[in-house]
Order: sequence, then C-alpha cells, then structure tokens
Amino acid sequence: MRRLAAVLLAVPLAACAPPPSDAPSPAPSAPSRIGQPLPAGASLEPAGSQPARTDADASTDLLRGAEGSLRPDDKKPKERVPSIVERGRLIVGVDQSNNLLSYRDAQSGELRGFEVSLAHELARDIFEDPNRVEFRYVTSAERAAALEDGTVDVVIRSMTISAQRQQQVEFSTPYLTTRTRLLVPASSAIRELSDVAGHTVCAAAGSTSIDIIRAQAPEADILATRSWGDCLMALQLGQADAIITDDALLSGMAAQDSSTIIVGEALSQEAYGVAVARDAAKTAGLVRQVNSTLERLRSNGTWSSLYQEWFGDYLPAQSLPAPVYRPEPAQEDRAQ
Repeated sequence: MRRLAAVLLAVPLAACAPPPSDAPSPAPSAPSRIGQPLPAGASLEPAGSQPARTDADASTDLLRGAEGSLRPDDKKPKERVPSIVERGRLIVGVDQSNNLLSYRDAQSGELRGFEVSLAHELARDIFEDPNRVEFRYVTSAERAAALEDGTVDVVIRSMTISAQRQQQVEFSTPYLTTRTRLLVPASSAIRELSDVAGHTVCAAAGSTSIDIIRAQAPEADILATRSWGDCLMALQLGQADAIITDDALLSGMAAQDSSTIIVGEALSQEAYGVAVARDAAKTAGLVRQVNSTLERLRSNGTWSSLYQEWFGDYLPAQSLPAPVYRPEPAQEDRAQ
C-alpha cells in the first residue's frame, strides 16, 4: 500500500516533464473534444487514415518473427564491455511515468519499478555494485535513436521484441511477457475491442499498440501521446475512451486510478527485451552481458522475487521466458 500511495502523483508530474534538450519542440496541441488542449506532443489520427502493418494482428508469435539473441559466453565484463567498465557506470534509457515498471517516486524522487530493478542487476554483474547506473528518460518514439546516437547504452522501457524492430536494434532474450488488453473507466460500456468503433483509443507514439489499433479496430480514432502517463490523463479527462497496451503497463495505471478497470480478451502476446544498438562490432559483448544477467536472475530466483514484488498483486504468476538464442557463425558452419 505504501508503494501505491507514493506513486499516486507520479504520472501527472512525470508527464509534465520537459522533453530532452535535443528533442524537437512539439507542435501546439490541438483542442480536444472537450475543449481542452491534448497532452503536449500528442496527435489525433482519424479512424482508417493510416494503414496497419500486415503482421500487426498476429497474436501467436511471442517474438513476432524475430530471430534469437546472442548466447552468453565465458568472458568477464571487462572483456565484454570494456568501455562501460572504464567509464564506471551503465547508462540506461527508461521511462519515468510507467507505474510498477519504471516511475519516479513522488516522495523520494528516485526511479523505481521492475525495469529499474533489472537495470540495477545489470550493473551488479558488471561492476559488482548495483548503484552504478545513470538513468536517462526516453520516450517510446526516441528509444532506437537514443541507442544509435550513443545517448544510452541500453534501453529498458517496455520495448516489444519484433522482427521489424530487430532491423533497428539488437535485443536481449525476453525479460517479461505480457498480454495486450484494454483499460477503460469502470462506468464505460466498452468491454471488448469491438466496442471501441466510433470511439477514441489512446496509445503511446512508436508503440506496437498503434498498429494493433489500426489493424484490429480500424473504426476507432487513435490518440497518440508521448507517454503512457499522458494516455491515463487523457482517459481521466474524457479525451480518450480506452487505452490499449500490455497488461503490465495497464496494471500500473489501474493501481493509480481505482475508477478504471482492465477488460477484454488478450489482443496479442508480447515479449519485452533489453534493447542495444545494432552494431555487432561494438555491442555484441553488451548483449551477451545482458543475457548472462538474465540467466543468473532465472537460475537463482531473483527474477521471480522481482516479479512478485512489483506485479504479484495485479498479474497472474509467470516465470522468466525461456531464452531463444540464434546459431553462432561457427555453429552454422558445422551444420553445413
């Protein structure tokens, strides 16, 4: 209960935080249907105005066609990630308003959540000190760019593993599986995806939820925001009728606003992965380092403890997804 009380104000405060200094200034917000401006940087997409990806309605492929990750090797951190070891800290891109996953505690000002705890575990294995982490806020739309330009070493921000995204970034093995559902006011008549036709559905810009709405709810308008916290505020203000995203994110919103409920059957199954820049010459060792930590968290029970701490009251029990590793070049040669 103390954790929930501490974060009641986290989303409004974080959602009002200014964008990074190198981010473009957002265009002025358009008036909403209730006469108030939409959240800063938000945009309203009329129903059916944008095509969906052809794979956006696939719900059975957990990794969405992505190839496996890189298997951990027997090297030490100073061999895998020498530049990070020399720097003395790991730089991690996170959110600051995703309650239970990664949020800024309103009382202490510290970042907390499942993904924040995972970042500390990565630092523990690299430096033998879980506190050697520098957190930087990135939006959903900025995640790949922040890796490409070196702003962060890794992104741990509810980033779904998919074949399309794997063309932009390298992924670890999954660290969490989720199911995409709906969050609505308890008083709403919306109970299934088919009920959102003619309504406005909110999702964070750059998220896979945008494509799911386009593919599975083409008669709904889409409110695309800079953060999931902005989606929750839009729902509270009546600017959106529902939010579509993973149940891990929805659980955090429902914990903050008891007048909302999670409804509907699972629209898709997602797997979150730690994202790293797609530059094999520079980052392969970092991917192996991350996967080594995930293997440790699975084997010693730490992952289960973290999951129970953050999601035990809201989501069904689960275990860390089994790793899927792709063949190494030497293995492929032997197979031929």
